[in-house]
Amino acid sequence: MADQINVAIIGLGNCASSLVQGIEFYKEAGAEDKIPGLMHPVLGDYHISDINISAAFDIDSDKVGKDISEAIFAGQNNTYKFTDVPQQSVKVSRGMTHDGLGKYLSDVITPAEGTTDDIVGILKDTNTHVVINYLPVGSETATKWYVEQVLQAGCAFINCIPVFIAREEYWGNRFKQANLPIIGDDIKSQVGATILHRLLVRLFQDRGVQIDRTYQLNFGGNTDFLNMLERERLESKKISKTNAVTSQIEYDVPDADVHVGPSDHVPWLLDRKWCHIRVEGTTFGNVPLNLETKLEVWDSPNSAGVVIDAIRLAKIGLDRGLSGPLLEPSAYFMKSPPVQIRDEEARLGVEAFISGETLDSPIVNVAKNNS
Repeated sequence: MADQINVAIIGLGNCASSLVQGIEFYKEAGAEDKIPGLMHPVLGDYHISDINISAAFDIDSDKVGKDISEAIFAGQNNTYKFTDVPQQSVKVSRGMTHDGLGKYLSDVITPAEGTTDDIVGILKDTNTHVVINYLPVGSETATKWYVEQVLQAGCAFINCIPVFIAREEYWGNRFKQANLPIIGDDIKSQVGATILHRLLVRLFQDRGVQIDRTYQLNFGGNTDFLNMLERERLESKKISKTNAVTSQIEYDVPDADVHVGPSDHVPWLLDRKWCHIRVEGTTFGNVPLNLETKLEVWDSPNSAGVVIDAIRLAKIGLDRGLSGPLLEPSAYFMKSPPVQIRDEEARLGVEAFISGETLDSPIVNVAKNNS
């Protein structure tokens, strides 16, 4: 039986709520069960129930000081509740603010009083193995500050937001020097706007249709979309989502003909996200072919299973003494990994990683040749 994986969460928003609920909801799952959104109930030596939330950090006065079982349903959190979560005996610690609270979030969130808690000390005292970053989009300074704490505490890191850490050479080298693994950047959903858009542009190319232009418009009712009304905080998100799509197109499409990004905040949608995608192309005889589709999802549960898999892979990386960006998990789970490859190839690479065939995996060789 594997030891538990101690996990700390930075940012107790909707994504954290879905993650904590999911760990509780599937803790009794059988090893052979098929669970929507998970690769395997047992991944490597680790079952879902081996994940233990050891620490949590936030700045919201509605959450700081509360048990995480209460905090995940407090404040502005408005995602789908699919299970009750018992007391965890883990209180939310006061985190660092920096640029984590933007213009629009400041209207609805009151920062907790007091100074930032000793992040490094808490991570060490709780023997935390893996730290997850769920800070709001645009939290550049705050994310990099937390990365320094993670490195100092000796933890693996999963960067679920579009602040570029794993894909940047400087930070990748920092994790290598510390002999710690990192998975990043910007978490994909199980079936989300980016996954669907990537699939559609691949379909056009596989069937010989020239892609002329495309857009992806997203809007939702959670604080993520409220935060992204502040366009200055949106730059890295647009870059991440755009690159995730254009990386699947084997020729250049003019920047003006590709638009990918969040569009508006509609409060009554709660944690639901609506996505509209259009792809315009040219077929045989220069005849136009256009496709439009709409996707509706509950945003946060849509990525929670992906994070559960990422947690277990990060711990496997720690167990094996791997350091720096984990290429295969990053390529499969993240929108902006160090190396972009097709999703089906990335999944094969992850399966090889799980089985310990990493060094000789042909998928890894593809990734390294493309880097």
